[in-house]
Amino acid sequence: MVTALENDPDYRQLLRDAGLRVTPQRASIVTILSETDDHPNVEDLYEKARALDDTVSVATVYRTMSVLENAGLVRKLVMDDAPARYEMMPHTDHDHLVDVDSGDLVEIPGTEIAELMGRVAAELGYQIVSHHTVIRARKT
Repeated sequence: MVTALENDPDYRQLLRDAGLRVTPQRASIVTILSETDDHPNVEDLYEKARALDDTVSVATVYRTMSVLENAGLVRKLVMDDAPARYEMMPHTDHDHLVDVDSGDLVEIPGTEIAELMGRVAAELGYQIVSHHTVIRARKT
């Protein structure tokens, strides 16, 4: 089966540059992650991947996510007791806000949080290498 990714040399090269073999299943999953902004969990990825490639299994998605995370291509977002969610590794650090009632995940743009953390780290004698903050909140 030919997926959208298999026709896009940039995505194929992304996998190769990470030292990974390009398989149809990996291609499907990277395509989905690259084209979504909703931070899917494994079940979401599985459903979407099956629509592109009916050879994909849940086990394949779990293995692929682990491989992509270890290769530095995706970020795993762990939210308390909820299933882990994923995003392509962002070009710049950003933070997330999780609505504790609905489970909605919102990206927080801007630099205010990073600047505050940088000042706190500097006061303690550290320099931040990277960061990721998850704020749990409830709408008022």
